[in-house]
Amino acid sequence: MVDFTGLDLQVCMSRNLSCCTKKAEERYQLAARRDIQNLLQTSSSSLKFLITRNVASFHEIFASLLKQAENFTNSMLLGTYRKVSGEAAGPVRELFTDVGLFVLGSELGVDDLVQRFFDGLFPPVYGHLVDPGLTAVAPDYGECVRAARRDLRPFGGVPRQLASQLRASAAPVRVFLQALNLAIEVINTTDHLRFSKDCKRALLRMQYCPHCLGLTRSKPCMGYCLNVMRGCLASMAQIDAHWREFARSMEEVSERMRGAPALEQVLLGAHALVGEAVAHAQRTAPKLSALVHKLCGRPNRKPAQSVSAHPQDGGKEPLPLRTPHSDTDETLSSRRREFINSLRLYRTFYADLAGQLCVSELASEDGVSCWNGEDIVKSYTRQVVGNGVRAQLANPEVKVKEADPVINQVIDKLRHINQLLQGKSIPQYGTLDRIEAGSGGSDGRFSGDCDDEDEDGCAGSGGGEVKKVQRVSKWNPDKENDHRRSRTQTEMVDTSATRSSADESPMTLTVLCVFAVVWW
Repeated sequence: MVDFTGLDLQVCMSRNLSCCTKKAEERYQLAARRDIQNLLQTSSSSLKFLITRNVASFHEIFASLLKQAENFTNSMLLGTYRKVSGEAAGPVRELFTDVGLFVLGSELGVDDLVQRFFDGLFPPVYGHLVDPGLTAVAPDYGECVRAARRDLRPFGGVPRQLASQLRASAAPVRVFLQALNLAIEVINTTDHLRFSKDCKRALLRMQYCPHCLGLTRSKPCMGYCLNVMRGCLASMAQIDAHWREFARSMEEVSERMRGAPALEQVLLGAHALVGEAVAHAQRTAPKLSALVHKLCGRPNRKPAQSVSAHPQDGGKEPLPLRTPHSDTDETLSSRRREFINSLRLYRTFYADLAGQLCVSELASEDGVSCWNGEDIVKSYTRQVVGNGVRAQLANPEVKVKEADPVINQVIDKLRHINQLLQGKSIPQYGTLDRIEAGSGGSDGRFSGDCDDEDEDGCAGSGGGEVKKVQRVSKWNPDKENDHRRSRTQTEMVDTSATRSSADESPMTLTVLCVFAVVWW
């Protein structure tokens, strides 16, 4: 026979008869937590889509830009220095690959990648233009020529000029993309917030305890809802000030980037600097040849073959090319401006998320009878607290002991990226350490108490929860774009295990509960 006394209940205790068992209460608690997590993910979905879509667009535009710059440089070498072009294709490809890796977070510095490019360019320039009598240079001699390049400075001041332009234009784009990736991390972390023991009990009492009394249509009072949600989301509210500063800093760095040389202009104009560097080596050929002979000696050489057969390989300035232009309708600059305009709408996203959820989804309207955690009343009479961890000291519904350490880690990263965006500290090569959404601190613990109600313990995320983790990956283009470029898309990956039967149980429990109360 079903026990309607409710004596074994832990949270939904009542003076009246109850149709809930302890097992039903446990299932309702899982449902209450899942409902709130779903609301958090829904509320952030448009912001998350805005950021992930723009990250994918930035990657696509940037990849196309790098390919164009590489093609322009190879075309210039092929049209002006044909003999050099074949052996120089490798260093050219490596240069623009390295620039791409730098912008996406590689530890390789701009000076290093530029120096490495000109190191690789010097052997073919020397062998075909500076001392064209050399036909087949032994590999060890080529290495000697390569190693001598930095001391001889055969390309004049061009390497320093190219490095300076890349540093000024690529470093801000690097920090900008780094900031976008961190924004995704912040949202993923708050979407999968871990609730404390007291919060989970409060959510159960607010959302499903009325069901145990057959009050399936009741909604919590507004003040009651605010106290519960502000207690559960207290740590998340701490993000607000730093998120506002993040949005403002993104605007500021975007404005500064407008005044600096655009990365598009620098990359698409790199071929002209490379041509100027090669021409400088030609002009100083006699001096360079003598210095190389002193450092590396004279290699065995075969008779010169058709030295004058290619007039474009000696003594000529590079042929002028048409001013390059982007084949894409969008540029990095236009995409960035569009994104910043959209981001302004979300500057206050974390200001009062608890209030937004109560007003739009959870609480009853003013003047309507509502649930106060114990009974149906006309209004909620307890004190309503504000947002943030400190304000919860007076919260009558949820006890908050401390800020969530995972949220604190995210806040620290926001502080750091804000400093980089504002130019207050020098960016360190390498990306910010990432923390997975739902993970704890170094010891795997969270601010919430660990108890028997946690079906998954203190480590990791709930086994019955559905997590949506953002992952940006490459995909193969379809036939419509003729396989000319690859795109990045954001995949929503379901990392959860199969949902348990508890997912469907709340509805079943509610039907049984109403039937039992009516029958009794």
